[in-house]
Amino acid sequence: MDVAMSRYEVIDPKKDTLYFRVGSHGLISFHGRNYNIKRRMSAEQRLGLMQDPDFVRVSSDCYANLNKISAIVDDYIYFEDQSPGGKRLPVSKRKQQIIRQLLRERSASPALV
Repeated sequence: MDVAMSRYEVIDPKKDTLYFRVGSHGLISFHGRNYNIKRRMSAEQRLGLMQDPDFVRVSSDCYANLNKISAIVDDYIYFEDQSPGGKRLPVSKRKQQIIRQLLRERSASPALV
């Protein structure tokens, strides 16, 4: 049990998180492939995470990890797979355009070594 708990205590939002939701009183809810974890963060940490270029705002309180989006289909963004058990978020047409543009820009820019 200790090993499992320590694994969830050291989450890297860019690497491990599909999306996160900002709650009240500094509470952030991280959603991964097979976990949901709530953490309290300082105002500076929250602001840094919300302004991170790897995350895009998809609703008033929800930010999706651009590196983890696999598809945009039928007004949903999908993470990893499109199976019934896969994680997805509803997205407006306007946000879909923004996300597609950001993904095109990322694929067109040369990788930094």
